[in-house]
Amino acid sequence: MRLFLHKLFHWEYWPFQIVYIPIYFLWAFYALKARTIFFFNACNPTMKNGGFVMDSKIEIYDLIPQKFYPITKFIKEKIPFDEVETILETSKIHFPFIVKPDIGLRGSAVKKVTNLAELKAYHNKANFDYLVQDLIPYENEVGIFYVRFPNEKHGKITGIVAKEFLIIEGDGCSTIEELLKVNPRYEFQLKALEKEYGSQLKTILAKGEKRNLVPYGNHARGAKFLDYSHLISPELTKVIDEMCLQISEFYFGRMDLMYNTWEELEQGKNFSIVELNGAASEPTHIYDPKHSLFFAWKELARHIKYMFQISVENHKRGFPYLSHKVGMEQYRLHLEQSNKIVNF
Repeated sequence: MRLFLHKLFHWEYWPFQIVYIPIYFLWAFYALKARTIFFFNACNPTMKNGGFVMDSKIEIYDLIPQKFYPITKFIKEKIPFDEVETILETSKIHFPFIVKPDIGLRGSAVKKVTNLAELKAYHNKANFDYLVQDLIPYENEVGIFYVRFPNEKHGKITGIVAKEFLIIEGDGCSTIEELLKVNPRYEFQLKALEKEYGSQLKTILAKGEKRNLVPYGNHARGAKFLDYSHLISPELTKVIDEMCLQISEFYFGRMDLMYNTWEELEQGKNFSIVELNGAASEPTHIYDPKHSLFFAWKELARHIKYMFQISVENHKRGFPYLSHKVGMEQYRLHLEQSNKIVNF
């Protein structure tokens, strides 16, 4: 009951379908104007479906200059495991590293693997293509939303979200499980963490000892999102804009990146892209607990308007919208893929 009431009075935990109810009407309005509900694919013409559904992460990484993201390799579903080992050896990716679905959804089936046995267990269980990715050596993570209109030479940052990982601190007498139950945000993750860590959750951490249980900043996996949009600066905008201009026909989306210090990030030093998301990107700074649902609706509406306007401009430049038949088929495949990775 305590967790139920916490969810009830904190809209950030509400189901996606409920939060987006007013946005569905706005989408319908734009769909009528564009004469198709699948206008979004023209938003980022070089991304499959504009980066909205069934977009391959490896195909998006291939659009980005290698210097901006960690070594990442594609693993085809159910290939012999010795081929996976060969890929690791030739790519020089070393444990620990991240494994994640090539076509993902909100952090589902993302895992940090520390040895060959864990990787083999993941590989044998995975009924989808996935990526192995070198661990990024920086501690801090932000999501930066970028928008550029096709007729403009430079883009802008429209929002920044900082991410606090699911990190617990020992008191010398409580188990990890007991520490998790102190914070409702963390307790929501207990079932998932029990599957991943098992009896390790009964470990007692020394006083002051910290443990990062989910080493990636995903809201659905317990990370706390904080609105850092006040840190948008000309220096940071220049760094992000110069990088995005090197990504062919990229106009709208959110990049999740890790960095060392904010000062270095504004200088374009010591940072790496975790992922680049296209038309399906959310302005995730809305999930800061201080924000109201009305603020979230306003920001969602603002960004969907950007996406619609960019799509229309690109359509005028000759990039077609998805046909209804193709769009519905892609959406069906998206639902199938989502079901696979959510139930992984």
